[in-house]
Amino acid sequence: MSGISAVAEVEIDAPQNDVWIALTDPEMIQKYMFGSVVETDWKPGSSIVWKGEWNGKPFEDKGEVLEVQPPTHMKLTHFSPMSGADDSPENYHTLEYELSEQNGSTLLRLTQDGNSTEQEAKHSKQNWESMLNLLKGVVEARRSS
Repeated sequence: MSGISAVAEVEIDAPQNDVWIALTDPEMIQKYMFGSVVETDWKPGSSIVWKGEWNGKPFEDKGEVLEVQPPTHMKLTHFSPMSGADDSPENYHTLEYELSEQNGSTLLRLTQDGNSTEQEAKHSKQNWESMLNLLKGVVEARRSS
């Protein structure tokens, strides 16, 4: 991982497998990732695309699935044209998801590399914390229903 990393964590009152499903099921992703539709087969080397609308503007983020080890680890690249940066390899972030279960709860840690400044890393961390908290709500609500 290069650049300054942003790290966001959340503890979810659910087993690891339930959290893994939420990370990889397109219907669930749409509920916590700001309405985005995800297209991928979750196989290393495959493309991944997130499509949606943010503040009234359509977006299409993209990346590549690098590693998938259910239900504990996943690594992807991510590029958002909304960043204003050129679509070139140095402008892609690597997202790494790590899940660890303890006493029926799951700690989900997301690390994003490639931030050029501490301020950018702080902003990324806040965005990912917001998304992880929404994911937590979706998983925990599903378990209680």
